Amino acid sequence: MFTEKFFMIPALIIFLSCGSAVSGSDEKSVVQQDINIVDAANQFSFELYGRLSENKENIFFSPYSIWTCLAMTYEGARAQTQTQMQYVLHMPTDKHMRRRSIRDLLITLNATDVSYQLSTANALWAQRDYAFLQEYTEIVTNSYLARVVNLDFKADTEGSRQTINDWVAQQTHQKIKDLLPPGALTALTRLVLTNAVYFKATWLQQFDEAQTTEQPFHTTPEDEVSVPMMSMMNTRFPYTETADAQILELPYSGDSLAMLIMLPRTHETAQLESMLDTAHLNEWTSRLSIQKVDVFLPRFTLETKYTLNTILGDMGMPTAFSPQADFSGMDGKGNLFISKVIHQAFVEVNEQGTEAAAATGIIMEMTVARPRAVFRADHPFIFMIMDKSTHAVLFMGRVNNPS
Repeated sequence: MFTEKFFMIPALIIFLSCGSAVSGSDEKSVVQQDINIVDAANQFSFELYGRLSENKENIFFSPYSIWTCLAMTYEGARAQTQTQMQYVLHMPTDKHMRRRSIRDLLITLNATDVSYQLSTANALWAQRDYAFLQEYTEIVTNSYLARVVNLDFKADTEGSRQTINDWVAQQTHQKIKDLLPPGALTALTRLVLTNAVYFKATWLQQFDEAQTTEQPFHTTPEDEVSVPMMSMMNTRFPYTETADAQILELPYSGDSLAMLIMLPRTHETAQLESMLDTAHLNEWTSRLSIQKVDVFLPRFTLETKYTLNTILGDMGMPTAFSPQADFSGMDGKGNLFISKVIHQAFVEVNEQGTEAAAATGIIMEMTVARPRAVFRADHPFIFMIMDKSTHAVLFMGRVNNPS
């Protein structure tokens, strides 16, 4: 019997953009120095953002949710699959340090005496008659504080999908519904890994609704839309400026979490996006100082959903999505591959504060052995006798009747 547990995420990082592509090297060296868990997850965040920003649409996602779900999957990866995932996730290779750091971080952040709501839960949904290694389930339950639930994907595919979706909806206060769409699970599904995150907090200094007015928002230098623009005048906030951007931190009640907003000086975000990495984040936050600022921020709600197979494959882990995947650390056999990585997110920002939720689902399916070829020459055929090195046809014929 596995007991459900919850843990906290270290921060809420929100990216708001209608930007262009982030340039970056395509080099996929897998030799990396071990870094701490937060830096690893953050670097993955910025690189995934770069991929998602290649169109002009709004972006909102929980990189922590995606990273955590993939990290649980990584624990069962071996050989080339493990090497590629380690590169993409920037995963520390010292397994004892990695697992201890993840568990310690979750325990430290799982505070109850806080003035906001922040919770995240992990779960593994396993085919009831499929043998998973005890070592693997112990890792995810002990280090990732996950619950393990047995389902029957073969006999009740739709019921299993609904059970998982109901759990996600419950963990996200009904903000993320139907994470797994119809058809996402099949009779070949053997494992689904999920992470759900929920956050709700009021601003440390709230906006006055009476000061919210309809104002223009410039989607391009030439185009604009009318939006409800919140405002707060002559108020002290952590703030800094660079040659490329204005950077504002809006703390939430309790002053433990904050929204960091990076506003480019032009109408284009591409230059700022090209600078998104852990080094620049540390530089920007270190430069913040309390200053009086007139703040104008649109009230908005975003709902997004992504299927990340192609993006993650292009980032450097294509083998995990192929029949050549090796997740033998899960089942001891290497019969599993990732069929889908689905992420869904929601955020509402208003005068009182912010409510956000996200969930990630990773579906593992069993590889289907290729049927053995059968060559039955029981009807007329053509044949050749040829020199293999030159492909010169020395003899050629047809058999209509071999008797």
